[in-house]
Amino acid sequence: MAGTIDLATGTVSNHNGSEVPQRVQVQPDGLVVRGVRTDRRRVYYATKRAIDLAVVTVLAPFVALTMLVLGIIIRIDSRGPVIFRQERVAARRVRRGDEWLWELKPITVYKLRTMRSDADQSVHADYLAAYIAGDEDAMKELQPDRDDDSYKMTTDDRITRVGAKLRALSLDEVPQLWNVARGDMSLVGPRPPIGYEVEKYSKSDLIRLAGRPGLTGWWQVSGRSSLTFREMVDLDTEYLTRQSTLFDLKILMKTLPVVMSRQGAG
Repeated sequence: MAGTIDLATGTVSNHNGSEVPQRVQVQPDGLVVRGVRTDRRRVYYATKRAIDLAVVTVLAPFVALTMLVLGIIIRIDSRGPVIFRQERVAARRVRRGDEWLWELKPITVYKLRTMRSDADQSVHADYLAAYIAGDEDAMKELQPDRDDDSYKMTTDDRITRVGAKLRALSLDEVPQLWNVARGDMSLVGPRPPIGYEVEKYSKSDLIRLAGRPGLTGWWQVSGRSSLTFREMVDLDTEYLTRQSTLFDLKILMKTLPVVMSRQGAG
């Protein structure tokens, strides 16, 4: 994993060859994301954090009850812990001298367990590598029954019966509100990737790590698993370019209808 990402006014080519206004530029080596320090940015990130904490506080009683009920169902359905912990790659905003930086770091993400406790992760790693590479043949070989309109793994015997239902409604991600409360994540932002995913990134793909990761984001409400990896990176990059309080609120308002419709669920 390498690449220093500078947020600087400029033009970057999309993966489809078109040029769009961006504030991102990838340069070789390093594990930090350099950001432009402005008053607007400081106010935005402070407001973003305030909204995160307010929403988590309001939802806390409902989340506690939901976790209790779902935890009982999960334990009845299969053996293993209720909570699944996984290390992901994230970024935190830090100040060094007169400059604000996004520093890449590992975080532990919490989810409701949706797989057997002895599940082999190599299956997912192989499929993800093919997805990032855009290798349709490899994806088809690994998932012969995959719907051509979706890039999710449709045949996955690691997933439990209850786990499939939780994933369809994104309820497995409810514990990540604890990540939001801790400040590891935000309500809105690019999803934090797994380490073996980032190892397959090109330097330009690292652009999507230039911000605090989120529960939901522009990619999730724009197609989710129906989109290619290139399209996901472009949408996350667009979010990082356009991010504002109003844009975050727009994404939050779009999230519930998308979840309830199961659009791109996986």
